[in-house]
Amino acid sequence: MAHPSLRDTVLRTAVDYIAEHGPDGLSIRQVAIAAGVSHQAPYHHFSDRTGILQAIALEGFTMFGAAMREALQRVDIDPQAALLQSYVDFAVGHVGHFRVMFRPDLTHIADHPELAAAADDSFEVLVEQVQRSLGGEASLDEIRTRVVAMWSLGHGLATLLIEGPLEHKVGPLNDREALVRALVEHAGLGTRRKGAR
Repeated sequence: MAHPSLRDTVLRTAVDYIAEHGPDGLSIRQVAIAAGVSHQAPYHHFSDRTGILQAIALEGFTMFGAAMREALQRVDIDPQAALLQSYVDFAVGHVGHFRVMFRPDLTHIADHPELAAAADDSFEVLVEQVQRSLGGEASLDEIRTRVVAMWSLGHGLATLLIEGPLEHKVGPLNDREALVRALVEHAGLGTRRKGAR
């Protein structure tokens, strides 16, 4: 088995740190110590802390978009529920990435075209599915409202699960997929209800 590169080692170490402690306290010195490399070694691949966070977010959005596209291939579940399930599953399974991806204050995404493109690409998966679910006669306002509703539901549930208060308040969630299906139905976001008023 090939040994991971220094760059990969630094990234994996940073992702693990963020998953446990959050991104705000991350420093290159901490990452180097945890990775077992010299304090200067990370600078061979990253100019600063922001560079590490940008690389984590880029990797995250790339995996995120792929996961959502794969979820939409399922035939045993409503596409909206499948999409939101993949959103939540990704967040819970990749906490270190998720805690960075939606933090432009940390990633300075506007200054990183490749990262911005990856974020836009994953967002388009959601937009395109909403457009399919609503049909060709949907107005821009209808599409925008549905996108915001689905994004808010997925991101909110993911954040509550990751940060802990949800299960603390309502008890253990033994079937996350069933919960997502129920929430999609309760919110009226399922494909089969697109014609309901």
